[in-house]
Amino acid sequence: MKEPGDKYQVTIIGVGNMGGGMARNLLAKGWPVNVCDIETQKVQNLVPFGAVAIANPAQAALNSVVTIICVVDALQTQDVLFGDHGVAAAMQLGRVVMLCPTLAPDDVERFARDLNPYGLHAIDAPMSGGPVRAADGSMSLMVACAPMVFERYRALIEALSNKVFRISERVGDGARTKLVNNLLAGINLVGAAEVMVMAQKMGLDVGQTLDVIEQSSGQSWIGSDRMRRAIAGDFAPRAHMTLLEKDTRLAVQAAQSAGFAGPLGAAARDVFAQASAGGLNELDDAALFTWLNRQA
Repeated sequence: MKEPGDKYQVTIIGVGNMGGGMARNLLAKGWPVNVCDIETQKVQNLVPFGAVAIANPAQAALNSVVTIICVVDALQTQDVLFGDHGVAAAMQLGRVVMLCPTLAPDDVERFARDLNPYGLHAIDAPMSGGPVRAADGSMSLMVACAPMVFERYRALIEALSNKVFRISERVGDGARTKLVNNLLAGINLVGAAEVMVMAQKMGLDVGQTLDVIEQSSGQSWIGSDRMRRAIAGDFAPRAHMTLLEKDTRLAVQAAQSAGFAGPLGAAARDVFAQASAGGLNELDDAALFTWLNRQA
């Protein structure tokens, strides 16, 4: 294996909004990157940037030092790791799997434990910030893994993100931190959509109202980002409604497992679930504005 700091072979499985951004970032910095996704067009979109397109996860990860999993949920992660074309059986002894989806902590711990018999290390590294920040390397990365693993692969981790948060040595704590963050993001987004509908119903100019909020105590990054899109009628999915539906559900479950039930988390979870069930599941989560307008 090459020494830390060298640009070794990396594979990214799942090159949608975030995975695709991560691939472009690494390629721009000179890292060799294999890419694999069930949607072939997403893979082909990265070939002009220098990515090598490979048909299935096992083949893509065969000679990779680090394989980054950037799919949607635990079921997809399970299949990518241990399915018919799973990377676990294909990777060389001592290599690393980086788990970037938002997952339940129990699932992350299970995946890390199940990788052990294959002689593979796990890095628990959920991300946050959106596809633009994934592509320019400014997304947040919440990392939990053994110190030896972190130091050996520091160069890659810091190439992926200039906002690396070293959470702990315990795999699963990255997932816990991400769920805390995403539950607050969900609460903030529901709140932002609610007050924008409120402003509209009161006869206010919603754009001007958001101008005020952005410079006042009600400001939140996700509220500004999503409500600007909503005001413009732009609901093309950068972050599907189903993602925060999943994440708020997992966050509330994690809180309950810890013996805590707050007043807002379950309410936000239910709003995302109802909006998705109401036909907005394939739209950007900015469409909460539309859904709440319908309810009003």
